[in-house]
Amino acid sequence: MSIKVIIFDFDGTLADTFNAIALIANHLADDFGYKPLMASDIERVRNLSARQIIQESGLSLFKIPFLLKRIQSELHKDIESLNPVVGIPELLKALNNQEKVIGILTSNSTDNVKKFLAIHKLDCFFNFIDSEPTIFGKSRALKRLIDYHDFQPSSLVYIGDETRDITASKKINIKVIAVTWGFNSADALINYNPDFLVKHPREVLNVIAQLD
Repeated sequence: MSIKVIIFDFDGTLADTFNAIALIANHLADDFGYKPLMASDIERVRNLSARQIIQESGLSLFKIPFLLKRIQSELHKDIESLNPVVGIPELLKALNNQEKVIGILTSNSTDNVKKFLAIHKLDCFFNFIDSEPTIFGKSRALKRLIDYHDFQPSSLVYIGDETRDITASKKINIKVIAVTWGFNSADALINYNPDFLVKHPREVLNVIAQLD
C-alpha cells in the first residue's frame, strides 16, 4: 500500500528550535532544580534518550508537565525569530503536489506551531496539527490520532528527530523516518533501528517514493 499520510514532529524536525529551547531550559534550571546544560555537554547529550537526560538531570517526573508549559510559554515570545529547517519548505511543497495528507504531532503547543507556520507561510500545507504535551507516551498519541482520523497504519509514516519518535512508531507498528538534523545524533538514532534514516529533507522524497 502506498503512503497517503505523513505525520511530522515539529521541534527539531520542521522547525530549527534546538538552540532556543536549550537557552530557555537553561534559564529555567534554577526554578526547576536541575543543572543547566553547558556548551561542552551538547554533543554528549545528543546521544542520550529523553529518559536518560531526565535521569541524569535529577528532574522530578512530577515537574515535567510544568517545565514543558514554561518552555512553551517562553518559546512563544521567540517564535518570530525561529526558522524552518533548511529544505523543509521545499519538501512540504513537493509532498503537497503529490496530494499527501500532511499533519503534525508535537509536544509543543498548538498556538506555537500555528504561529510559526503562519509566519513562514507554511500553514497551507497541513491538514491537521495535534499537540500532546508530554515527554513520554507518544505512541498513545499517535494511536489516538490514527483512530480519530481513521487512517490505515500501513499507509502512514511518522517523521521525527528523537529516539522516542522511533520507539513510539515501532510500538504501534507504523513506519518511521528518523532525521539527523534535529535533537538526537545519527548514532543515537541508528541504535533504535528506524525504518529509514535521512540527513537532508530532500531524502524524505526518495524514501516516500520507495515506499510507494
